[in-house]
Amino acid sequence: MLAFRFGRAGRFIPLITAAVFILIAALNESDVNGYTLAFFLSIIIGSIVSSDRKAFGKAALGGLGNPMFGTVSIAIILASIAGKLVSGSGMIDALTAVLLHLDVSSGLFASLSFLLCCVLSMSTGTSVGTYIIAMPVFFPIGLELGADPLVMIGAIASGGLFGDNLAPISDTTIASATTQHAEMSDVVRTRCRYSIPVALLCFIAFLFLGGRGSVQHEAVAMESNPLSLAMLLVPASVIFLCLRKVDLIASLSIGIAIGSIAGLVLGIFSFSDLISYPGGFAVSGLFIEAISGSSSTVFMLIGAFMFLGILDEAEIINEIGRGMSFLARGRRSAELSVMLAIGIGGALTGVCTVSMVALGPIVHTIGERMGIRNERCANLMDCGGLSLTAVAPWTVHAVLPASLAMIAVPSAVIAPMDVVLHNLYPLFMIPLILLTIVFGGKENMKNS
Repeated sequence: MLAFRFGRAGRFIPLITAAVFILIAALNESDVNGYTLAFFLSIIIGSIVSSDRKAFGKAALGGLGNPMFGTVSIAIILASIAGKLVSGSGMIDALTAVLLHLDVSSGLFASLSFLLCCVLSMSTGTSVGTYIIAMPVFFPIGLELGADPLVMIGAIASGGLFGDNLAPISDTTIASATTQHAEMSDVVRTRCRYSIPVALLCFIAFLFLGGRGSVQHEAVAMESNPLSLAMLLVPASVIFLCLRKVDLIASLSIGIAIGSIAGLVLGIFSFSDLISYPGGFAVSGLFIEAISGSSSTVFMLIGAFMFLGILDEAEIINEIGRGMSFLARGRRSAELSVMLAIGIGGALTGVCTVSMVALGPIVHTIGERMGIRNERCANLMDCGGLSLTAVAPWTVHAVLPASLAMIAVPSAVIAPMDVVLHNLYPLFMIPLILLTIVFGGKENMKNS
């Protein structure tokens, strides 16, 4: 066990440091770099207060030896390229332009915005990316049409979380499935039982809550290329291959190849749009932009896995595991402990993936002991844990949509708590998962 100054309490200094700076980053509307800074500061300060700095450094570097680090990092880079193909093609503008030619109410626009954000988040595997892409487009249009601004924000945030929760290229889906040794196809298939009904409820709720204004075609002028809808081939091929149990890295690579070829053939992209060597020791194009754009997330993962290595060697994770095992006296209590632990860990760290990676092996052990199916454990982590993380008003799922909305419409005054109260996807998902915990039966057990 790692030794620290100030006795056993000193073990918690890295954890407290990370939590404090994550909260500061959230309150100051930081991007992912704020979370990266929090993890690296926890490593620096932890090294200062450690009694054995050599052992401390070995523990930090040992965290990078976790097999999940390579899998998640490479998957995120490839998913970023796939997402860049979709967002750079103008597909979301083409989908929006279709709506502008239909006589729909503002309430229907809000619900359709949610649906399109579901498509976008399933395509890119990222809620944050969906917020960034969709908010500047849908939020101003919705307000022009008379939609309730808070409902519009809730629709965009909910659509982003849908794909984050369900898409096989999402980091949370990857982390929850791989830590539970579950087949991605089984995870996605069983997760649809939760995600699809919740999405339908959200669609109906946004339809009635959004407002009753009418679309004014002259209100928004938008140019779009209908051919960009072909980029739906990217997420469709990745999802199809994952359901066919093709390796995730291979599925993403094939999806990127299909999207690139389709984009070149249809004239959506030129080759130089994708890859270009302009000289002067420079490389440009969509591919390198996506790889560079994902670097901040990869740096965050480097800091997070080093941080987890320290917590592991300090036996803090083991203590959390013992607490979870103590609570897990039966199926219901075991499933509840999994949901709460991932959710609280996600809220504390601000990044649910970190919580899943840290506690995933413990969850798997509890699931094996209780005979709970691997995919059920993965769904408890992602559906339950991610939803609990999303309703914490200091996390990116509340802070980022609020800030993006005020940038898109400067006259709007939106607080992160407003986002939480109107983000219906997690608000509907949490009671659904709790109901399955209370009333779920043999279908969730391995011997059923």
